[in-house]
Amino acid sequence: MNTRIVLPLIAAVLALAGCGVSPSGVRVGGQAPTGVAPGVYLYFLDAHNELRPELYRTQRLGTVASALDLLLRAGPPTALRSDLPVIQSSGPVVDMANSTMTIRVPLDRDEIGPRGVDQIICTALGVTRQSGDDRTTEVVVSFTIAPATEPRRCPQH
Repeated sequence: MNTRIVLPLIAAVLALAGCGVSPSGVRVGGQAPTGVAPGVYLYFLDAHNELRPELYRTQRLGTVASALDLLLRAGPPTALRSDLPVIQSSGPVVDMANSTMTIRVPLDRDEIGPRGVDQIICTALGVTRQSGDDRTTEVVVSFTIAPATEPRRCPQH
């Protein structure tokens, strides 16, 4: 038989037969990656006291703790304001349990303005959503002296 006919015929038969690997079902992976992203959205307040996301170009998404650290250290851009003081101490600590995130901030409740807790919650949940993690639905904010908040969601979402 002519090899010009046999070789393409063998290749076609092998392609149709497959390689013997059967398809698998959908697999659930671990945490979503925190790699390439233009930056992270931090929540600040506009002139009407409404929450506004502001993109900080960090060239990566990072973690919730790093976003909150930036929120507490950077201060707001022009035309926006913050109900959070700028800190110099160690940043917040983030813990996860089921679908609730607990954030321990290095501040007393009296140091935070009325919308400051919302800024923290919306920034934290924004990072989890931006990373593709939809398991976290509520946030508890814990302070150095005052009792922690009840589990809350971002009023913006």
